[in-house]
Amino acid sequence: MFAENVLEKIQRNPVVVTVVIDDAADAAPLGRALRDGGISSVELTLRTPPAMEALGILREQFPEMTVGAGTVLTREQVRGLKDRGVEFGVAPGLNPNVLDEAKRTGLSFAPGVATPSDVERALELGCRVLKFFPAEPIGGLPYLTSMAAPYRHLGLRFMPLGGISRSNMRAYLDSPLIAAVGGSWIAPRKLIQAGDWTAIRQLAGEATEAARKSASKEETARA
Repeated sequence: MFAENVLEKIQRNPVVVTVVIDDAADAAPLGRALRDGGISSVELTLRTPPAMEALGILREQFPEMTVGAGTVLTREQVRGLKDRGVEFGVAPGLNPNVLDEAKRTGLSFAPGVATPSDVERALELGCRVLKFFPAEPIGGLPYLTSMAAPYRHLGLRFMPLGGISRSNMRAYLDSPLIAAVGGSWIAPRKLIQAGDWTAIRQLAGEATEAARKSASKEETARA
């Protein structure tokens, strides 16, 4: 359900910026700000009318970035994503109909999970990369570590979202359970609406540097 080459691209800089766009004209300057700050993966949520158009702009103008969609709730949305060349989708929950369409169209997809029952349902449907949501409100990394323990031998990877910030992202990235972290603090909606691309670029750079330090720490531990 999640192509290995797409996962590898995300893991090169395992910070997936979650964004909400209210005006498709903001897509290009937002993409530049994130790219210039070192971000290589973005998840644009399907919560606003211009979202699909904005996804198309990001894919066309920033082919070097891994562009995905969030809040994917219907089969029709999955088909629209494939038409625009979007590389992956995620959802807050686990909808078998959406997963079936993602499998049919070949869209890499990570359903949302919060409990062992969610994980087992995802496994039954062929998923090995899962969105852990809402991460911090339901217990954060300690909860995920305990919840995922019975499934560690299956090689599951999680992308937590919900309450992730600069202050706690490194703790998540240091865990072998984590493929990448997602968060909206890098490009919050109010900064996008204000067109403050300088602030977004700075926040992107800080997140990229934190992820780089976490990767260096992991490499030192393995050595």
